[in-house]
Amino acid sequence: MEATASAKYLRGSAQKARLVIDMIRGQNVNRALAILRYSSKRAADGIEKCMRSAIANANESAEKANVSIDPDDLWVKAAFVDRGPTKNRRRMRPAPQGRAYREQRHFCHVTILLSNDAKPEPGAKRKGAKAEIKEKPAKLTESKGRKRGGAAAAPRVKRSGAKAETKAGARAEVVSEKKATKGAAKKKPAAKKGE
Repeated sequence: MEATASAKYLRGSAQKARLVIDMIRGQNVNRALAILRYSSKRAADGIEKCMRSAIANANESAEKANVSIDPDDLWVKAAFVDRGPTKNRRRMRPAPQGRAYREQRHFCHVTILLSNDAKPEPGAKRKGAKAEIKEKPAKLTESKGRKRGGAAAAPRVKRSGAKAETKAGARAEVVSEKKATKGAAKKKPAAKKGE
C-alpha cells in the first residue's frame, strides 16, 4: 500500500530542500524521522511535517480499505522537491553607492511517497529491464577519438606538466645553440692566428 503527502509553499529554495530530501530517500520511516529531527537544515522542519502527514495518510487509507498496516514497516519510496513561485515576492536590499540589489524569496513544493511493499535489493534488476545487456560496438570502444562539440572539442593541455616540459625543452635547445655558436666563434679566430 502506498500513501503520498505534499507540502506546498515551503519557505526556502528547492535546491536547499533537495539536500535534506536526498538524505531520507529510500530510508525506513523511523530512521527518516530521526534524520529530519536532528538535521541542522532549515528545510527539515517542513519536510518532517510532510513526512508525518504521509504516515497519517497511510493509516487513514489502510483503515478505509479495512487493512491493517504497521507504520514501522513503511519506507520512503519516492521523495522530490519542485520549485515554487517567486512572483510578487521580490524584495530590494540596500547596496553600496546608492544602488539596490534585487532579492527573490523562494518557495518550494515537497512530495513524499511512502510504501510498505518489500524494498528491492540494490543489485536486483527491474522488471522492464532486458535480461542481457548488449555490448557496445567495437568501433566505439576501440576508438577514443570520437567527435565532440562545444568546449569538450577543445584540446586539453595539462598546465603544470606540459608547460614545464616545453619550457625545459626550449631552454635546453637555446643553451645548446649558444654553446655551439660560442664554440664555433672561438675556433675560427684560433684558425686565423695560426695562418
